[in-house]
Amino acid sequence: MHRGSTHAPKMLVFALSFAALLCVTAAWPALGGQGNHFTSEDESEVVRSAAIKRLLEVFGMEDPPAVHGHKQPPQYMLDLYNTVADVDGVTKDPYLLEGNTVRSFFDKLRSEQVEFKFNLSTVPRTEKVLTAELHLFKLRPQASLTFSTHHFCQVSVYQLLDSGKTNSTQAKKLLSSRLIPVHSTGWEVFAVTQAVRSWMADEGSNLGLHVVVRTLGGSQTDLKLIRFASGRNHHLSKHPMLVLFTDDGRRSAALESTNPYEAIANSFLPQTPTSVKSSRTARSLDYGEEGGWSKPCQRLPLYVDFEEIGWSGWIVSPRGYNAYHCKGSCSFPLGQNMRPTNHATVQSIINALKLIRGIETPCCVPDKLFSINLLYFDDDENVVLKQYNDMVAGSCGCH
Repeated sequence: MHRGSTHAPKMLVFALSFAALLCVTAAWPALGGQGNHFTSEDESEVVRSAAIKRLLEVFGMEDPPAVHGHKQPPQYMLDLYNTVADVDGVTKDPYLLEGNTVRSFFDKLRSEQVEFKFNLSTVPRTEKVLTAELHLFKLRPQASLTFSTHHFCQVSVYQLLDSGKTNSTQAKKLLSSRLIPVHSTGWEVFAVTQAVRSWMADEGSNLGLHVVVRTLGGSQTDLKLIRFASGRNHHLSKHPMLVLFTDDGRRSAALESTNPYEAIANSFLPQTPTSVKSSRTARSLDYGEEGGWSKPCQRLPLYVDFEEIGWSGWIVSPRGYNAYHCKGSCSFPLGQNMRPTNHATVQSIINALKLIRGIETPCCVPDKLFSINLLYFDDDENVVLKQYNDMVAGSCGCH
């Protein structure tokens, strides 16, 4: 079996599913036959439901997330998305992101105390937690304490093991500790991976996190000196947040480019022939065996519009993306501009010489696939950044 054949069905199913989804609003004829009692509207709804279900499976979902109205995603998640994806959602560099999923969670306690709890029930147990970070926005000290003699403080984050004994050393486990300037302001990030992994293994052990601030001498400081924004009295853009970097185990197919820089350089170039060496070659490219004009194998646009599908309510970015598709003839002789495999070249020769009955010309299929990134709200209004492999045909070839 030739190398590209295993990937053609995946892209074909996706393209057909989406094409069917775009066409269901048209009035289709009934299927015919005496036993058929479906109207064209019934038939269209069946096709639409099946197409959406298949498309959701491509995105690793059973049902689309509920729409909770317009909410602003965390700026950190927006910045991360813009770092790893271009304006169309296509991955800039597959090595920029650790794992293939980033999830953000807001604090559910909204307490005035420096205790935080996050609901992780929407994280599938099959996902591997690679890194977990607690993001806290540090506020400026109150004016009355501006001239404090302290310039640095020790900030420590603990995992609570017993919610009723926050002051006991046996009731909490140290996760992260470091020095922070007293007069600084902005986001501070603490590693809490161990705690999150234990919560994923035992959901009942999730009692939250506790932050302790001490002077360099070890004594506890005034909470007015080192202040972190809470989920109760501060703007949403400064709320405490837990960020998880995970991997769902789905691997890219072999067509994904191993060189990210080559991938980006070639991903937007239509794969059309650049030259024709002879008039004979031109005739073989432009005319099929039956005399009809046929363009050579090339990459053509296939825009997936999430608004037309009805997903714009929960997808933040992108609004759609160009998946592209491959179309055209792979007639003998195959030039290098058609990126043929050796198998395809041999098949085209056998077809041209008619040595064996039933041997068709090679197929025009994607020979390089790229991933896209989706930024969206899940059912619990958490913002998720997820990378999906093999979603864009980067180039086409005869296989």
